[in-house]
Amino acid sequence: MSRSRQITLRVQSPEGTKRLDVIPSDTVSGLYEKVYEAFDLSSFSFGLFKQRNRKDEIISSRARTVTDVGLSHGDMVYLVPLDGNLQWGAPSTSGASSNASSGESTSMEVVPSTSQGSQGQFPISAFRSSSNVVEDDVDQQLWKLDGQIQRKRDEKFCRHGSNACCVHCSPLEPFDEAYLKDQTIKHLSFHSYLRKLTAGVDRGKFLQLDDISCRIKTGCKDHPPWPRGICSKCQPNAITLNRQPYRHVDNVVFENAGLVERFLNYWRSTGHQRIGYLYGRYEIHSDVPLGIRAVVSAIYEPPQESTRDTVVLLQDDKETLVDELARSLDIRRVGWIFTDLIADDVKKGTVKHVRNIDSHFLSAQECIMAGHFQNQHPNPCRFSPSGIFGSKFVTVCVTGDDKNQVHMEGYQVSNQCMALVRDGCLVPTKDAPELGYVIESSDKQYVPDVYYKEKDNYGNEVSRLARPLPVEYLLVDVPASTPLTPQFTFYASDEITPFPVENRLVDGQVQVFNSLCTYMQQFSPDQFLEAMSDFHLLLFIATMDMLPMKDHMAPLLEAIRTRNKEKALEWARSEHWATVEQLIFATTAASPRSSRTPGVAFALGSGLPSSNGGSSSGSVSSSAAGGSGNVGAGQSVVNTATEQPLWTCPHCTFLNPADLASCEMCNLPRI
Repeated sequence: MSRSRQITLRVQSPEGTKRLDVIPSDTVSGLYEKVYEAFDLSSFSFGLFKQRNRKDEIISSRARTVTDVGLSHGDMVYLVPLDGNLQWGAPSTSGASSNASSGESTSMEVVPSTSQGSQGQFPISAFRSSSNVVEDDVDQQLWKLDGQIQRKRDEKFCRHGSNACCVHCSPLEPFDEAYLKDQTIKHLSFHSYLRKLTAGVDRGKFLQLDDISCRIKTGCKDHPPWPRGICSKCQPNAITLNRQPYRHVDNVVFENAGLVERFLNYWRSTGHQRIGYLYGRYEIHSDVPLGIRAVVSAIYEPPQESTRDTVVLLQDDKETLVDELARSLDIRRVGWIFTDLIADDVKKGTVKHVRNIDSHFLSAQECIMAGHFQNQHPNPCRFSPSGIFGSKFVTVCVTGDDKNQVHMEGYQVSNQCMALVRDGCLVPTKDAPELGYVIESSDKQYVPDVYYKEKDNYGNEVSRLARPLPVEYLLVDVPASTPLTPQFTFYASDEITPFPVENRLVDGQVQVFNSLCTYMQQFSPDQFLEAMSDFHLLLFIATMDMLPMKDHMAPLLEAIRTRNKEKALEWARSEHWATVEQLIFATTAASPRSSRTPGVAFALGSGLPSSNGGSSSGSVSSSAAGGSGNVGAGQSVVNTATEQPLWTCPHCTFLNPADLASCEMCNLPRI
């Protein structure tokens, strides 16, 4: 009977002190509700403490009572706002707004959505209708197709004329399972999957593709924020991992084998692994119903530190410029590629086969990396309230096959994996690359339960907690190959030594001005378009230390994109390129005799005799003065520098030894 008698508690707040009558058997959660009503608060963003210095907190609980937490008649309880911005008085529009802003400062809040929509959960205000979603060009083209698979008249079963149709020869839907199995197509294309969802009576009127969220929903006023409270309305649902039946990209094709060979040269010369970004375009893949193919035109290698077993990406200050340059050439970043190669027999050129069904295809760390990139490059989708769903970003691994030969394997991670990575729930294990681990909930982050299904020893399908997690539940296979007939968005020739690739600190592969001079000497005067048609070269001249050309390259990029030779030669006669050309001639003049044309040398200026006794008055000087953009093959000059102990660089005033033809500090030529 004594436990049912009411007791009085004093609750002190920044706005004053009030008395509450409670029953000792009331739950602590009920005490919070009475405090909420007594002070007429707008949310539960407050805590109750037994001491004024915020010690001995009374945690909200539906299992513990007022007596269990040690409160008795006449005790003082201190109310403290958790964020210092608790709204007092009747709830209002401003109070609700302030509560929303205060909720964003708590640790369990969803990361605000970015302009690309790749992070966090979208608030209702950010939802876009299907009419506002700008889908990719390839998606718009696929929506114009009916997608039906046409079949020819079956001579065995069809009993009608050539103009009739029956069940044996009528067109099939793009998601027909029997056809896909017969053609050994492992996954539905994404647009076939959408046609399947919209094939019902309602024609997809109520179709809504929502990205999975692993974070607590914000703005719930029925309880204090996590970890002090949670309810079924704001708690994310448990996740059961399933193998994704569709894929956003059905094939990755490199335009020519030279792209991959050029990328692999770094591993061949150093033995270190390498990462690159794939730049290209998306187009319709005719071999898969309503399929999409990623065509790779160039591989950009960002700054990185690599060893035989590891690769660490560094901060890339040129990342935005590279993307802008790619857009000007009508290509975009479509994926990433990395090597995992271990030499087996150097004489035979074989590599070890380490990724197989008995070990792993992608490690957990690589899956997390792929999920991170896919979240950065979301796929616009008209059926998603947020305007995005999944990603077309692909992952290509260069490794050894079962015949110990170098080959490529393409993958994507599922949308479930993207959600786990985006919300920081998935981490790799320390000693097993094929296993990931879903972290446990903490005071700072709530993590929902994640399960996967497998068969036990008796053949029964059972659910397992994803601690640890086999990463094959997160993978989607994407075939990667090169075409039988090579394609070339950029110029390539076996007779031309290509321009060095960026960010390679290897002898002979460093991008310096002398590399530009050597590269340009391989082309004749009328091959300026071919010379400039190199992605790595364009990036170099756009960011040259001595004379960056990025603000003047728009006409050149347009000429390369449209393959307009006349427009490229017109740009070559501009004053901007003429300056670069003069520096090229000056560097060539200060260099030793060219090895491409032994016995022949040209001198800057007019009337100077060449080494074979002839006159060289017109060939080089007129081209440099006119700025025609032509650096012909075999054009080199003798070193006419006078002997002196030291010479001062006219560009940076650095003192150099007399035997150097270019400045040791700024690498500019001695003039």
